[in-house]
Order: sequence, then structure tokens, then C-alpha cells
Amino acid sequence: MKGEVVALKVYLLLSCIHCYTTFQQGVFGKVNYRQREKQILDDILGKGYDKRIRPSGKNFTETGDGPTVIVVNSMIRSISKIDDYKMEYSVQVTFREQWNDERLGYIDNTDGKLNYLTLTDPTKVWMPDTFFRNEKEARKHEIIVPNVYVRIFPNGDILYSIRISLTLACPMDLRLYPLDKQVCVLQIASYGWATDDLVYQWKEVDPVQIVPGLHLPRFTLEQYKSAYCNVITNTGEYSCLKVELIFKREFSYYLITIYVPCCMLVIVSWVSFWLD
Repeated sequence: MKGEVVALKVYLLLSCIHCYTTFQQGVFGKVNYRQREKQILDDILGKGYDKRIRPSGKNFTETGDGPTVIVVNSMIRSISKIDDYKMEYSVQVTFREQWNDERLGYIDNTDGKLNYLTLTDPTKVWMPDTFFRNEKEARKHEIIVPNVYVRIFPNGDILYSIRISLTLACPMDLRLYPLDKQVCVLQIASYGWATDDLVYQWKEVDPVQIVPGLHLPRFTLEQYKSAYCNVITNTGEYSCLKVELIFKREFSYYLITIYVPCCMLVIVSWVSFWLD
């Protein structure tokens, strides 16, 4: 009799555990993917992960690991100002970086329901020390929430995306004004990691994108292209990328606002001679 009671208690305990597990997985056996996402994040960002250490490069050699490769692409959302006097221009950019951190890889056993994990706090993972070499002023967009996210893929790939507004230096040659063209650049580089540790590369497809219907004040964006601009200083060689924006000044604006009024003024002044 006592043994039957014990068996009944064990049966009830196992039934409760089964019911709790079923409840955790959701109604009618559906998996609770949000709970699974939390478990994966807790596992990969646990005590074994140190965000102070950069990821190993994919081209591992016998003498040591290769540099971490950062694949970059950007979208220019708007250009609000091109200032001839201060020789600067203001631009709003969606800036994206992608790299591989094998320490953050995980097994997706959700039948593709979790294609990637999303973080809104980039300080949780290792980040490249990217800066804009010709930046004068910059600000992040934080309305309604910070416009930034980090996506972690099962193979360890990390995608970082942020929306920022920049005021950048643009030295101009005004000798042909107002029939001139100006080349303004956006330079992206690592502040502290040399090329032995970190290398930037442009994304192979559409490294630079421009929103359709981009309107510029008094200028036309004639051409844009991506290029490389590695820098050598006293402390080493640093990887660098640049976007070249070629602006053509709209002569029609100056024709209507300057040339035509001046010509009319001269013509009217000559009329006084004929009246005499």
C-alpha cells in the first residue's frame, strides 16, 4: 500500500512537470520562441563571452589569427546643407557594419523561426572602434527610441545598423564658381586597430545607396562611388573607406537670382541716357 502511494506521488509529480513544460512551450504544443530566444541570448552572452576581446579573423594562420573583417554599407537618406563659406556639408546616413564573431554562434532548432536574434543595446557585444575621419559634428537619433540594432545570426555573423546625422568637412575649389563641381567625401576608419587586427571592406553589392528623389539645395548629385583610403601614421597603418559625392552646382539658380537682375539693372540705367 505504501509503495502504491509513493508511485502515485511520483506519477503526479511527473505529470506536473510535463504540464509545466507544455505550458512553457505554449498552448497545444507550440514552442515559446520568445523564451527560446532569451535562453540563447543568456547562453551566448554568459560568463564565457568577453566583449573586450576582438573576434578572430577567418583567415587563421599558424602564427596567429588574421584581422577581423568589417563589411560596410551605407544609405544616404538626406543631404540638408552644403555650405560654401564653412566648406562643410550635412548628411543623414543609415550606417551598417557586418562581421563574424564565432563565439556568438548558436544552433537554431526552431525550424527557421529564429533566423536571427535582435539586440537594441550594442554595448553587449564587441564593437569595432569606427569613426568618421572628416567629421565636424555628429549626433545619434533617439526619438522615439534609439535608432540602432544588432542582429546575431546562427553562424556568428553580426549586423550592426544605426541612423546618424553628420556634419563633414568638404574642402572646395571655387575658382569656377558658379559653374563649378565639388567632390565631398565621407571617410570611415578604425581609430585604434591597425590593419593587422582590423580591416574594412565595402559590401560587394550596393555598398552605397541613395534614397530615391534626393533633393539638394542649389546642387545636383551628379555621381557617387565607393573607394579605399588606407592611412599610414606614426602608430601604424589603418584601414579606411570613403564615399565620394560629386556635386554639380545648379547654374539656373544663380542665373535667375543674380545674373538676370544685374542685367536688368544695367539695362534700366541705360534707359535714362536715352530719355535725356
